[in-house]
Amino acid sequence: MQVLQAGQHKIIFLELDTETITNVAKQAGFAARLTESQRNVALDLSAIGRQSPLLLFDAADPANVGWFSRCQFYIDGRTGAVMQTPISLANQSDRGGRPIPNAVRLTISKELPVSFRLPGKQALTEQVFYALFYNFLNALTRNGVAICGGTIVKPLVGRTEA
Repeated sequence: MQVLQAGQHKIIFLELDTETITNVAKQAGFAARLTESQRNVALDLSAIGRQSPLLLFDAADPANVGWFSRCQFYIDGRTGAVMQTPISLANQSDRGGRPIPNAVRLTISKELPVSFRLPGKQALTEQVFYALFYNFLNALTRNGVAICGGTIVKPLVGRTEA
């Protein structure tokens, strides 16, 4: 991790290891195709051998109250941002434009404001990020991740539009 300064602005720059990110994804049961740029890391993830959809659901649907109470991660449905993390999520689509039920696209931001904190006011380091990333991937397959508002990110379980 580096702290970069440009004039009066300070930025935290995470030095993420792409091999470690890929290994964490494999440990969580995902196949990952990774693309790195100066400012972010993009991942196309698909759940290996999973028959059921990833647990990405609409938090506004009353039928999902049980899922919502177990959630650790929430997604802003208008932007795809995983709240209070440097991760953004998007659906992967098939040729017909429908979301693929066992695949998502993640973007991990490597540049963050120096004031960025995780819940509980914990500072973000590379090691903390890898643990957070593993927990997020497990939530997609075990506990559920809630989409709050918006129409950009589509739910994969529960009531979905035909």
